[in-house]
Amino acid sequence: MHDKSLKELSALLHSKQVSATELTRHYLDRIAASQHNAFLDVNPELSLAQAKAADARFADGSAGPLTGIPIAHKDIFVTRGWRSTAASKMLGNYVSPFDATVVEKFGDAGMVTLGKLNCDEFAMGSANENSAFGAVRNPWDPLAVPGGSSGGSAAAIAARLAPAATGTDTGGSIRQPAAFCGITGIKPTYGRVSRFGMIAFASSLDQGGPMARSAEDCALLLNEMVGFDGRDSTSLTAEQGNAREDFTRELNAPASNQPLSGLRIGVPKEYFGEGLAADVEQAVRAALDEFVKLGATLVEISLPKTSLSIPVYYIIAPAEASSNLSRFDGVRYGYRAPEYTDLQDMYKKTRAQGFGKEVQRRIMVGTYVLCHGYYDAYYVQAQKIRRLIADDFQSAFKDQCDVIMGPVAPTVAWDLGSKSDDPVANYLADIFTLSTSLAGLPGMSIPVGFGQGEKNARRPVGLQIIGNYFSEAKLLNIAHQYQQVTDWHQRAPEGV
Repeated sequence: MHDKSLKELSALLHSKQVSATELTRHYLDRIAASQHNAFLDVNPELSLAQAKAADARFADGSAGPLTGIPIAHKDIFVTRGWRSTAASKMLGNYVSPFDATVVEKFGDAGMVTLGKLNCDEFAMGSANENSAFGAVRNPWDPLAVPGGSSGGSAAAIAARLAPAATGTDTGGSIRQPAAFCGITGIKPTYGRVSRFGMIAFASSLDQGGPMARSAEDCALLLNEMVGFDGRDSTSLTAEQGNAREDFTRELNAPASNQPLSGLRIGVPKEYFGEGLAADVEQAVRAALDEFVKLGATLVEISLPKTSLSIPVYYIIAPAEASSNLSRFDGVRYGYRAPEYTDLQDMYKKTRAQGFGKEVQRRIMVGTYVLCHGYYDAYYVQAQKIRRLIADDFQSAFKDQCDVIMGPVAPTVAWDLGSKSDDPVANYLADIFTLSTSLAGLPGMSIPVGFGQGEKNARRPVGLQIIGNYFSEAKLLNIAHQYQQVTDWHQRAPEGV
């Protein structure tokens, strides 16, 4: 059962060939036997209670397309009944009294929560090595990182521990782990998915999205995720373009030898320069050739501000993190240092002991750039360049192309621990994903082949597809057409 798509699982459930309870038990057994450290918390009793409720919906005829299908949530979304830790010692034993909007929506659809997934602490990282609860291991190669920060989500799907998962993307944290683990993931237009109940990292960048094996699976999940939420001040309204829609509507158009005829694919020259590994480029170029066979035309474009996305992101995101994480002070909830002399000492020791090194580093950088005397020189200038980065994309979409494609990351997944002492090397790995997040555009990753890792181990390569605002249905259809003529998304790690 764990090799089936969401559509196939839904058909089995609706035809009563399998019950939601049986399906849930199957995945819980796989989770219990796994060694990837993908899950931080499971609650079989609560999961099975949800499965029983789903079976009741099948019995009374009220089941929907996702009813009874298991899903796991990145531990950035708060949940009732499971710990919500953000993979941090600071929230190590926190249990939320409410569900995040995303969790609530999937619950209303009748999906069954399997548990909470490991991630980089407060979603800060590119390798899932910053978790207070240990690194996640890539199912394709246990010596490799799974990517971050949604590494637990990507690993769980690749290892067939869950058929679907939620992730969050601040600077590439859905797309990059999807690429490293050989699955599909999409970051929607900023503001389409509610951030209510998502533990904040950088409020103007954080965006939730679905992760699954295929574009079709992601489309089914995104159907439930989008929509205005009055509890989220950054949520886009229907009048702003955020109306609920069927993201599967273009997936099953009449068959054609060239279903993408007329599509103009922009290929940024900045994405194929120095620093791009040969094995990644080879896989991406082969995928682009496949799109040409499907009827698309390749157009070379330029996104000249791409190189500025790293310094801009690592000013804006830490600044917002410094503000958001100031609430964790040991007073109201979360970790508190066991020994201190006065209130000031309690603040210092609580934050020093509760936050990991990378979180502390970003808080310090963010606090610095927000200080009087540096705010105008750094933060304001970064916001101005952010606008120029967004303008580059709009210029390309207006006159040159319909979508943009290129690599997700410059290399395949690196070895565990190989970049732990070099944060800049981790930051540079996000060069191709940051600009999309800064512009608030939708982007996705699909598997397109393999590169070589340590001892010639095969490690997945992802292709990034970027669209203009609110073009998620188009991106998903483009990815779907590619996945109809290739099988990269169906391949599983050895022994899974």
